[in-house]
Amino acid sequence: MDKLDNQTIITTLQSQFGDDFVVLGEPHGLLTLLVEAESIIAFLAFVKDDATLRFNYLTDITGVHYPKQERDFCVVYHVHNMLQNVRLRIKVPIAGPNPTIPTATTLWHGANWMERETYDFFGIVFEGHPDLRRILNMDELDVFPMRKEYPLEDPNRVDKKDFYFGR
Repeated sequence: MDKLDNQTIITTLQSQFGDDFVVLGEPHGLLTLLVEAESIIAFLAFVKDDATLRFNYLTDITGVHYPKQERDFCVVYHVHNMLQNVRLRIKVPIAGPNPTIPTATTLWHGANWMERETYDFFGIVFEGHPDLRRILNMDELDVFPMRKEYPLEDPNRVDKKDFYFGR
C-alpha cells in the first residue's frame, strides 16, 4: 500500500465532491480544506468511511472567532488516518450572532465533549447534539469567553503608555 499523500486526498475528494471544497494550503504538510456547513457531515462521513482515505479518528473540534470577517466564526475539524499517520484539517466558516452547524456526534461519539467545549467557549450551536450544555464554565455565565467581543486591556490604563518606557 502506497503512503497516502495530499494529492491523492485531493483527487479522491474531487471525484466525490467536485468543486464543493477549497484547498486552503498545506502548512507544514498538513492539508487544510474549506468546506461549507451544509455539506460538512457528508464530507466527514466520506473521509471517515472511504477505503482510500480512512480518516477514522477525530482528533479535535474547535472554534475560531474572526470578528472583522463577514462569516465571523470557523469550526475546525482535525481528523487522522491512524494506519498511515496522515492528518487532515477541515475548516467550516459560519456566521453569527448565533452560529449553527450540524453535529458530528452521528459519526463519532467522541465529538460529544469537543462540541460541548466549543459551544461553551464560542457559543457555536451544534444542531442535533444529544446534550449541548456548558461543560467547563458556570451555567449562569451569559457570555462566551473565547469570542473577541471585548478589548483585552482597559483603555484607561496609564501605566502602559509608551512615554513611561522611553518610546
